[in-house]
Amino acid sequence: MRRGTLRAIGAALACAAATAHAGRSCEQRPPTPLAVARAMTLAEHTAARLAQTGADVVVLARAGQNLGEYGIRYSHLGFAYKDGSGAGAVWRVVHKLNQCGSARASLYRQGLGEFFLDDLWEYEAAFVVLAPQTQARLRVLLADNDAVARLDMPSYSMVAYPWSTRYQQSNQWALETLALAEDPAAATRERAQAWLRLHGYEPTTLHLSALKRLGARVATANVAFDDHPNEKRFGDRIETVTVDSVFRWLERDGRGGTVQVIR
Repeated sequence: MRRGTLRAIGAALACAAATAHAGRSCEQRPPTPLAVARAMTLAEHTAARLAQTGADVVVLARAGQNLGEYGIRYSHLGFAYKDGSGAGAVWRVVHKLNQCGSARASLYRQGLGEFFLDDLWEYEAAFVVLAPQTQARLRVLLADNDAVARLDMPSYSMVAYPWSTRYQQSNQWALETLALAEDPAAATRERAQAWLRLHGYEPTTLHLSALKRLGARVATANVAFDDHPNEKRFGDRIETVTVDSVFRWLERDGRGGTVQVIR
């Protein structure tokens, strides 16, 4: 996110909720009373569980879309962090949202209620408590609007290739930003991706036929495949950053614990 979009950080999504998208349906319709009630209940349960962990920063995911055919449970993640201290502390989420029907995206700060009030496929959340040193580094970065936006790129593709800088999807921004927090030298997207390779991150491989790729590219502006290597793309192997792959890597690399589920 560049300075022109820094206004998105800290803004309430009362208006943008109808057009911001990441890992959910893009139909523009007002939420039903039942959906609001379920989202607020999930937010309440999540806040209680996060408080029990004693953590200051976690990676928090939601199930916005049904991705079961790809073996993926959660569609979208962000960084949830404790804002304030004592009885007055609240949990906020920093994450990246795509503008529906476009190839652009921006960063947002939201409360837990807003994070889950997003037309979810399943009213279920999952989180990973980060290692204490990783929490401390991220907490400093997340409090700084300029720092948190340093690696953000507005050009968006839902299936952005993890080792390219042409586009950036929501989970990819979070992963690259974590690399920046862990190593200040990873101050460009190229260096952040190199750091992630060095530390063993492995993306998810989706098997998408040429017909499915063509249909997705023609039907939506927020899906592109031209950043993927030809040998993989034409072999129906599309690599991208998924919640599941991030969770696996965090535990394998010792930067996070096991996945905890909230229903």
